[in-house]
Amino acid sequence: MPSDPLPGQRAPHPTPSPAAQTLAARCESRVNELARRMAREDFERLPGYAELPADVKDVEVAATVRNGLRLFLRRVRDPQGRAGDYSLFRERAAQRAEEGMPLHTLLRSHSTAAYVLWQALRSEAAEGEEGALIELVDFLLRGHEAVIGAVAETYLVEQATLAAEHREHHRALLRGLLDGSVPAQRALEELGLEGRCLVVHLQLPREEGQAPSDVADRRLVRRLQAVLDRTLNTEAVALLDTDGGHLIIPQQADDPDGIRTGEELTTRLRQVGGDDIRMAVVGAAAAQDVPAAARTAADIVRIARACGRPPGLHLMNDVLLEYHLSRHNESSDQIAALLNPIADRPDLIETLRVHLEHRHDRRNTARALGLHPNTVDNRLTRITKLTGLDIASARGSALALAALLLRADNRR
Repeated sequence: MPSDPLPGQRAPHPTPSPAAQTLAARCESRVNELARRMAREDFERLPGYAELPADVKDVEVAATVRNGLRLFLRRVRDPQGRAGDYSLFRERAAQRAEEGMPLHTLLRSHSTAAYVLWQALRSEAAEGEEGALIELVDFLLRGHEAVIGAVAETYLVEQATLAAEHREHHRALLRGLLDGSVPAQRALEELGLEGRCLVVHLQLPREEGQAPSDVADRRLVRRLQAVLDRTLNTEAVALLDTDGGHLIIPQQADDPDGIRTGEELTTRLRQVGGDDIRMAVVGAAAAQDVPAAARTAADIVRIARACGRPPGLHLMNDVLLEYHLSRHNESSDQIAALLNPIADRPDLIETLRVHLEHRHDRRNTARALGLHPNTVDNRLTRITKLTGLDIASARGSALALAALLLRADNRR
């Protein structure tokens, strides 16, 4: 006596009666006729099908239909054999995904085929074969479920693979554009960008003491990309990681400097990446200007953070003086050398950086460094003694900030 199926499993197909097998056999001679009819008539009402090339309909689609019809009839004769060879269905599903046929059109074509087969069985059934017809319909519907599952699964896997390849190609182009290994004009054309662009640099907050997790990192990057895509109503051209990255978007006539777009992106990205997100937007008049714009945007964010400006969207005007102080000229080496006396004391360098970032607030500095405020005071006193810079004065603070920015720029 056969055992009951396990929970979640489907009971095995019962063997069709001789009457059902006889009825199905009478349809075998109509396989080619039915396949041609479906490929050239029944499927024409499906969205997008009429635009398919004639050879695809007459060769690929018709062959797939014939395969499905013969598979059904073979399984009626031998239901205890293999569950069914769906390899051709899977192959065609992958092809349709690559060609861009909508999934609903593909699935409706299989449902239409099942319906046409039911019509053929019904037309062949004679009086007194009603029971045999019911058996075959049950058999058909159960098999159709398996086919639809295999087709949908293959289509979605192929679509996901194609999307990942497409996005990685875009990432490689953007990476090459920014580092100069890909000609700028060619990169922008392949990325679908023309004319003036806005280059965005995004910086995400770092969680102190948080253990790295590849799974969490990938999830964060996917969520950030999804937010960008939804906000811009298109696939955003972005190169992101868990620290942030760059984004290139077309310049809009009603938002030429990108401030409105930047503010909207900041607001939405904060819902995913936290409130401490920083962003800068810089215009690029031509393709060859994009790498320089990306460096400028990154510098604006770096300088804004070093100056203690609150997170959010940063503009060049916000850090105009500090940006000027961080540029290299004949005095740059001398200014950077002001911190040489503490170059081998990373604890003092970090204390100075955090103290300036927190606008000379000793308690916030201590909290950020995990120190007692008195320890911060002692370190600042030591910095002043070793460098001669009076950090509490406006001039000393400006020189210390310029030195930090120039030293950081030299290390990049």
